[in-house]
Amino acid sequence: MASLSLMDAFADFWATTLATYGPRRVEIFGFLLVQTLSFWVPSAIYIALPWIAPQFSERHKIQPAPKQPTAADIRHCALIVVRNNAMATALTVGLSLLAGDPADQANKLLGMRIEAKLPTLAEFARDFILCCVGREIMFYYSHRLLHQPRFYRTIHKTHHKFIAPVALAAQYAHPIEHLLANMLPIGLPPLLLHAHVLTYWPFMAFMLVETATVHSGYDFFDGAAKMHDLHHEKFNLNYGAFGFMDYFHGTNTLKRKRVD
Repeated sequence: MASLSLMDAFADFWATTLATYGPRRVEIFGFLLVQTLSFWVPSAIYIALPWIAPQFSERHKIQPAPKQPTAADIRHCALIVVRNNAMATALTVGLSLLAGDPADQANKLLGMRIEAKLPTLAEFARDFILCCVGREIMFYYSHRLLHQPRFYRTIHKTHHKFIAPVALAAQYAHPIEHLLANMLPIGLPPLLLHAHVLTYWPFMAFMLVETATVHSGYDFFDGAAKMHDLHHEKFNLNYGAFGFMDYFHGTNTLKRKRVD
């Protein structure tokens, strides 16, 4: 009964918010809020761990101190991430304006629903899982493409400046890479599914926390960061985030070089 009352209260709050501020303002503000709370805050905590909890940090840090980026590297990284966030926000605003009436998105090829009616639990779970699968597939293939020599030298090498990554380095990327490998794999699946914005935001938050964590350089989440940390060190394995695409393509292990 209490949970039902809580859902009713949230439904009333959501409907009132949409009626007061309009779908577009809510969409943009929500995007910025999720970006801040799910990426910048966790990244700041991970980066500050050596000062907040030095013994804990030392115990769980994957790579040794000599390989860690300097304070100047991290400041430069933050500036690039701000630029990429600004690009993502501009694209979100532009797409929102081009999309037209938010109540009519289900009748278009691409569209996200921003409506007072809440998604059902079954719809939320279905779209959330499908978005995660879609993101993994898109990220895996775009990431592997960026490792082709012609694209690696001109685009992806920027991201691999951090051999021992830190959380903010998850979005330290060339603008083309940020669009193809970071933004589209997260933004396109909800648009294709016509997902509710209240499904998109938790999905986006989960992806941002995940990417900050796997770039954090810490192994305390059951080795979640080790796979991607090894990718930054060795370059030619673990292209995906969750691992099932790497398992399918056999890129989850480091191949030995053939000796003739």
